[in-house]
Amino acid sequence: MHMNISPPEQVCAALKTLTDAGYSAYIVGGCVRDALLGKTPHDWDCTTSARPTEIKACFPGFHVIETGMQHGTVTVVIGKMPIEITTYRIDGTYADHRRPDSVTFTDRLEDDLSRRDFTVNAMAYHPERGLIDCFHGQDDLDAKIIRCVGNAAARFDEDGLRILRAMRFASVLDFEIAPETADAIHNQKELLHAISVERIYAELNKLLCGKGAERILTAFSDVLFTVLPELAPMLGFDQCNPHHDYDVYTHTLKALSAIPPEPVLRWAALLHDTGKPHTFTEDERGGHFYGHAAVSVEIAERSLRSLKPDKKTLERVLMLVDQHDYVFNGTEKQLKKVVRKLGEGATMQLLLLHKADVTAQAECHRAKRIAESDMLIAMLEKLIAENTCMTVKQLAVRGDDLIAAGIPRGKKIGETLEYLLDAVTEGRLENTREALLAECKLHME
Repeated sequence: MHMNISPPEQVCAALKTLTDAGYSAYIVGGCVRDALLGKTPHDWDCTTSARPTEIKACFPGFHVIETGMQHGTVTVVIGKMPIEITTYRIDGTYADHRRPDSVTFTDRLEDDLSRRDFTVNAMAYHPERGLIDCFHGQDDLDAKIIRCVGNAAARFDEDGLRILRAMRFASVLDFEIAPETADAIHNQKELLHAISVERIYAELNKLLCGKGAERILTAFSDVLFTVLPELAPMLGFDQCNPHHDYDVYTHTLKALSAIPPEPVLRWAALLHDTGKPHTFTEDERGGHFYGHAAVSVEIAERSLRSLKPDKKTLERVLMLVDQHDYVFNGTEKQLKKVVRKLGEGATMQLLLLHKADVTAQAECHRAKRIAESDMLIAMLEKLIAENTCMTVKQLAVRGDDLIAAGIPRGKKIGETLEYLLDAVTEGRLENTREALLAECKLHME
């Protein structure tokens, strides 16, 4: 299986330079894992018995960046490719459950591999020496299992972020988590409180977009609720409603796995119904959640803000959560109105959220509602393909044109553009420069 590992020539050159100088050197970690899976690695990391100053001395005439000399890492740029080369090391104690307080350099590759997180990430490879796999990472890769190297509790205690990394790898690779590793995740989830929210957000972004997200978030809901406690009330919350077969959390995860794997869409699906447990009422027709979208927005904002996402992601997710219950009537006129308000991209995302939401509803209504969603998506795709004018930006005139035509600066410009857009979307005017400017003249008289 490992015969398909073929590092780029720059990486082979780095390994050769180090071995010619009398040191041992291997590619290691994620690049070996990805190559064995038949994927093209993003980064090729090397590990060597050479100390940082010795690594530098091996590459005279090359651009060498002292990335983290005290941790043994040097970056060598070969033919525009940055290659990270790290000395074999043993980590000291981890007082903060995140980074070792000190590292000790070692001459043994096995020592270095034993400090790594999971068996599938603890393999090394050299084109002449083949695969070095002390912890049976290749067996776990074949069996599709994420397993800690050595004692799982000790690995998580060293670095609490590994808890989410295990879940992220299992989700993205669609692997299972080994039983003893899974037990340690549940037992040590509180370690996540010691980890920076930026690191947590980065892992969750990848986890949510993985193929196995629904399965992993079902099995490890307690871990998700450790970092996003506001989501916990959804678990097991019976909707008591003929439109729903699932409790709120299960419905949420089914919607999440039914939407394209882009972070904004996955976050919107995860958070769209967070307000339901707080707005539940029941009468003879069953359970209702009047006004739940507004409460969902409040909860979504608190939850997401706590992870410090970028502003653009936050605003778009909140808009989608806010509008997720918008009732579409299937007409082109209404769809154009929505595009005018939200823009083409956001409207498409809203339709995709709509479709995912109905996909996760009761079996009896599902097919009909999915067909309605598909029809709206096709309608929007057609409007976009035909370059239909639906927003002020798409008008054949700009504010400057109106000023040149004699319309006073200020509020009047915006009002006139809106008036022209009305006329174009309702079919009274052609979206051409001549027609729009002629209409302005008439309008001014």
